Amino acid sequence: MKGIGRQVQVGAAKETTRGTAQSSATYWLPWAELDLAEKKEFVEDGQAYGVIEDNAGMSSVKRMMEGPLKGPVFDQSIGLLMRSQTGGYTVGAHAGEASVYDHDFTIGQNVQHQSLTFFLHDPLSGIDYSHANGVIGKTEWTFALKKYIEFSSNVKALTGAVKSAFTPATTSENKFLPQHFYAKFALDYAGLGGTKTATGTCSSTTHVTGLSINTNTLRVGMTVTGANIPAGATIATIVSSNAFDLSVASTGAASSYTFGPATISLKSAKITEGGEVEDQEVLGSQDPADFLKKEYSVEGSFEAIWQNESDFKTQFMAGTPLAVRLGAKNTDVIIGTSTNPEIYFDMPKCTIKELGRPFKVKDLVYQDIKFKASYSPSDSMMVKRRLTNTVATYA
Repeated sequence: MKGIGRQVQVGAAKETTRGTAQSSATYWLPWAELDLAEKKEFVEDGQAYGVIEDNAGMSSVKRMMEGPLKGPVFDQSIGLLMRSQTGGYTVGAHAGEASVYDHDFTIGQNVQHQSLTFFLHDPLSGIDYSHANGVIGKTEWTFALKKYIEFSSNVKALTGAVKSAFTPATTSENKFLPQHFYAKFALDYAGLGGTKTATGTCSSTTHVTGLSINTNTLRVGMTVTGANIPAGATIATIVSSNAFDLSVASTGAASSYTFGPATISLKSAKITEGGEVEDQEVLGSQDPADFLKKEYSVEGSFEAIWQNESDFKTQFMAGTPLAVRLGAKNTDVIIGTSTNPEIYFDMPKCTIKELGRPFKVKDLVYQDIKFKASYSPSDSMMVKRRLTNTVATYA
């Protein structure tokens, strides 16, 4: 029958046995763009038959499904896609909560990341399909004004198997809006996570001296907490290798400090991660035996208003890597007793590759930054994503 695209639904489930389709979807995914198309390759009979026509037939030699899947980031179903995208996974109880969980997704050091079965419910044709051995390839995460936070992934799977009609049931989930977004920056992972500590001397002044760590691991704008340090204090100036100035004077003698990341407002941000997925083609079958991950890369960009050189230009000119956290916390929703749904991406070693500052006569001056993440041996990661929700596990 004739219809419109929004009548079509797509679902996904984690496979228990790689390449063996699950019977039903764990999540039906509301989507914005969908083109999970059957792909075929042919060999052409181009032999000479005594005529000038270019072929005498074509034979199918390969078949599979491939295409883009794009939609808003929800706080539950996105975990299933990240489980396949990244390969590495752990889960733990969220501190102080009985029914809230922190899911950490890291890069699995293998080429067979978790496979999924994709389900296509198509009332227009009246035929539904399941696609086994599905994998998530390159994924782009977009944070933009006046839009839901979105993902866009390339999907590969085996050709569809006809199924009896599905009855999709969409899970009630929480979305992330641009006002839920935040961006935090430090010079190392400890600073990004708020676990960097040091001792020094400060007494009813803004000036801290005799710091026990080198200030080359600190940056202007990082938060500072400790006894007699006023709430909201930040690093205002780096004075020397063992001294810095606070944004506000201490209220008395202070000797111990904990440093947290600098928070900088962005206008937009984008992360692109993943890499090429290679079809494992074998003799004896039209279907690929598997879809295998190759090398993994992470890069991105963001736009921020120009207000000083210490935000990004200092690190760009020095070639100093930044530790970056881009995330979103839905503060409009409470899960458990007092927790908000949250998703964030930690990249402990990002190098700013390009920094542009285009000037327009009548417009505000913004800076455009492009960065690339590197593997950090000291932190054993290139990127980690954390998703906080009420799902017990994606294992």
